[in-house]
Amino acid sequence: MKNPYDNLPERFIWKSSVANKSMFDISELWDPKFHIKQNQHIVTFGSCFAQHIGNAMKQRGFKWLSTENPPYGLSETNCKAFNYNIFSARTGNIYTTTLLKQWTEWALGIKDVPDEIWEKEGRFFDPFRPRIEPNGFASQEEVGSSLDQTISSFREAIKKSHYFVFTLGLTESWVNSDLGYEYPMCPGTAAGKFDDIRHKFVNQQFNQVISALGKSMEMMREVNSDLKFILTVSPVPLMATNSNQHVLVATMASKSILRAVTSQLVANRGYVDYFPAYEIINSPVFKGAFFEPNQRSVNPYGVSFVMDNFFKCLVDKFGDLHKKTKQTPPIVKKSDEVCEEELLEAFCK
Repeated sequence: MKNPYDNLPERFIWKSSVANKSMFDISELWDPKFHIKQNQHIVTFGSCFAQHIGNAMKQRGFKWLSTENPPYGLSETNCKAFNYNIFSARTGNIYTTTLLKQWTEWALGIKDVPDEIWEKEGRFFDPFRPRIEPNGFASQEEVGSSLDQTISSFREAIKKSHYFVFTLGLTESWVNSDLGYEYPMCPGTAAGKFDDIRHKFVNQQFNQVISALGKSMEMMREVNSDLKFILTVSPVPLMATNSNQHVLVATMASKSILRAVTSQLVANRGYVDYFPAYEIINSPVFKGAFFEPNQRSVNPYGVSFVMDNFFKCLVDKFGDLHKKTKQTPPIVKKSDEVCEEELLEAFCK
């Protein structure tokens, strides 16, 4: 061998693995760490794109675990409207790693749950799941009881799952500066009232993001030592930014930090893997083909292409997993995705 680049495998060379191929023939984008088996429980949380992973798992015959089930007889339409079976518990979107840490601390009894509740026109809203009930709750007691149930269900998801799939979505966050906790959305958007004294914007940097995610994993593994993590970064751009940058620039800055965090954790922790959904959708190689005309929403073909790659890479490395892996999953419709951040578009001039 003359140097380390002699006789590299094809997938390590741009010309042979990318330039000389149709974009639909590019393969081996993921080398899975873990042999995910179909009798193992998988939970999904995070940004909007995590929903597609959960749906694909179910369609392919894997044991996607929901620990907070809807009331008996609730229609499929109302299940979605009331945020059941969107994620593995009724948390709503967990956009940031600091929010994940907050949920984990509540679930494991490390920190007390805040008692803040929002009220509007006789209805009551949970600041930490502001869109979980379309028209709010009937009483403050209902808010507290519902949140307690979700926290319990989140704890059950940690304890019962073999794989915890988390999609990192944002670095931009809003916190209560007096009491030190974080909201999933800026107060005054989905519900509540904005207070420019108490409610502060924080655009998280690398160290804060990686510290929160790393600590979350460590806390979870203290109660479930076999738990493994599969990370993804949402390919969906920001709907709006409060960073004083153009939203395109803010999006690239945010996603770059999140992607760097995942790379660092995968390199240093044997129980963490990363699946490149972000790269598949956003790489120039794919020519923007997987975005809707608004250049933000991922179209159904993009979702299917991403998930086909996920399962193909598993099969290529570990062999045929199940006869259902050979089936083509149903096309995902855009309306299937629940994304709270999209509400911010209503405030754009």
